[in-house]
Amino acid sequence: MGILSKIKNKLGIGGVKVKLQVPAITSKVERIVEGKITLTSKSEQEIAGVEVRFMEEFTTGRGDSKKTRDFELGMIQISDSYTIKPGEVKEVPFSLSFEFLKSNADSLKEKGGALGALGSVSKFANNEKSDYFVKASVDVKTVLINPSDKKHIKLAD
Repeated sequence: MGILSKIKNKLGIGGVKVKLQVPAITSKVERIVEGKITLTSKSEQEIAGVEVRFMEEFTTGRGDSKKTRDFELGMIQISDSYTIKPGEVKEVPFSLSFEFLKSNADSLKEKGGALGALGSVSKFANNEKSDYFVKASVDVKTVLINPSDKKHIKLAD
C-alpha cells in the first residue's frame, strides 16, 4: 500500500459512506424514531460499531445575544463488528427512543390559565426555538474522522 493510499485511508477518502434514512415527521407521543443506515465503501474497511443520536438544537435570543445549545434526547449504540467490502451495501436498521427536555417557559405554558399565558409571552420574548435532528456516526477502525450523516426531523402531536 502506497503512502498516498494510507493517507487517503486515514482521512476516510474513498472509505465508508453513510446515508441515514428517517421519516420526515415523528410523533411526540410515541417518542420513537425508526430508520436505517446504509453503508457503502470503495475500499475494504473494518466497522467497529454505529452510534445513533436524537438531538435538540435549542436557540434563544436575537441578533448578537443569540445562543444555541445542543441537547442529546436519546442515543443507541450498535456494537456489531464486521468488514465491508468494496461495492458492498450494508443496511443497519434501528429503533431509537427519546425523552424531551422542557424549558421554564414550556413548563409554564403547559399549566394553562394565567401561568400558561405568562409562559407563552416568555417564550416569545426570549425567541425560544427548537430544531430536532437524528445523527448517525460509524466507527471505522482505520480512519481518524469517523463518517456520519445528519437528518432534520419534525415532531407532530
